[in-house]
Amino acid sequence: MGRVTIKEIARRAGVSKGAVSYALNNQPGVSEATRARVLKVAEELEWVPNRAARQLSAARSETFGLVLARTAKTLSEEPFYMGFVGGVESVLGEKSYALALQVVPDVQEEMATYRKWAAERRVDGVIVVDLRVDDPRIPLLRKLELPAVIVGDPVLADGLTSVWTDGRSAMNAAVEHVASLGHKAIARVAGPPEHGHVWIRDQAYAAVGRRLGVQLRIRHTDFSGEEGAAATRELMTAEKPPTAIIYDNDLMAVAGLSVVNGLGLKSPDDVTLVAWDDSALCRLTHPTLTAMSHNIVAYGAEVATRLFGLLDGAPAAAHLYSTPVLVIRESSGPPNPR
Repeated sequence: MGRVTIKEIARRAGVSKGAVSYALNNQPGVSEATRARVLKVAEELEWVPNRAARQLSAARSETFGLVLARTAKTLSEEPFYMGFVGGVESVLGEKSYALALQVVPDVQEEMATYRKWAAERRVDGVIVVDLRVDDPRIPLLRKLELPAVIVGDPVLADGLTSVWTDGRSAMNAAVEHVASLGHKAIARVAGPPEHGHVWIRDQAYAAVGRRLGVQLRIRHTDFSGEEGAAATRELMTAEKPPTAIIYDNDLMAVAGLSVVNGLGLKSPDDVTLVAWDDSALCRLTHPTLTAMSHNIVAYGAEVATRLFGLLDGAPAAAHLYSTPVLVIRESSGPPNPR
């Protein structure tokens, strides 16, 4: 099928070409019901704005978009995104830009949001997070010609501009730390395996475990405190519990520490705990939590800066922001002989 035209959308929606133009350009002149019908047909036909026509109406919306395919509850508890969005906003505010933040249940809804934003020219560019392996969002963004910065490893970004942290090296450092303390039975409470950065950490975790000759276990979760706690309870009540646990975020590490305490155990006497991201939560617990640390606020600011660069004509490139560094605190210690 060739390029979808406004005439075809009008025919399918049963309205005039003028009504389609008003609806697609988010202009007054049509009812909300008509606008919704036109947008639905445009999405079904996978219509994208003609590039030449877009250039003729080159006025910017002065808005960037960020879609988060997570539950509102998880987002309200997750320190990473609070810091990350704060960093993005710090750069946008300097340039009098706004952030359109949309929370959706899944990737399909996220893709539908991109189509809608592109059709209505609602945003000048988007920030894409939680990259997947063979991510379907990347070919869609190319088709929509929507400027995008990918927050994730360039191996998954397929040539789009990316800003990333080195999860492989950080995972090596985390496992090497607990192994250096004498731990041989190590577990990891990880995020969803379909997430690209979790997949990369999975590979690094397995490789460093083989290299060091330690026993590894892994439990995948949805990043929430509830699933982090459940995974910790399962691990620590097993016949042979691990003596060290590495978590994929701070929220699950704090939840895991609560479970350890509730079982009448202590960290680090009974189990060493290592968090990831190093938000303020890690310094407020007792004991304080060892963590893989990086500046999340500055990370968000760097991503926003790179998106402005794309609008100014910068070529697509991969930008290594940082490698999380190990910060050792009270939750690290040698294994307790049993």
